[in-house]
Amino acid sequence: MKVMMTMMVMKKRVCFAGAAVVLVAATVATLSSMSANAQSRPATAQEVKIDNFSFGPATLTVAAGTTVTWTNRDDTPHNVVSTAHMFKSKVVDTDEKFSYTFTKPGTFPYFCSIHPKMTGKVVVQ
Repeated sequence: MKVMMTMMVMKKRVCFAGAAVVLVAATVATLSSMSANAQSRPATAQEVKIDNFSFGPATLTVAAGTTVTWTNRDDTPHNVVSTAHMFKSKVVDTDEKFSYTFTKPGTFPYFCSIHPKMTGKVVVQ
């Protein structure tokens, strides 16, 4: 009887271990699929933070059709001005935002005309 009970317990452990392996494999497959889907779809929105008299990230690479939103996290007003005269924001105060949608590939430098040493660029692929 004791041998039979031991064999039943061992079968259950094997069964549980097998189920755990299947569960882990399914989870890894799902995460891999989600990652591949996220990489294949171009982002449609990206954010640049204005803080401590700088744009972050200083260089942002996006797909064509992406809307970039600049958010002022500084206590000082700033603006966002394209050197190619494609866009120019109004003065953006603390927690205010400015957005622009990039439709064509290229490299688009910009700066704050109030503080011209503040520069950044958007690279559109």
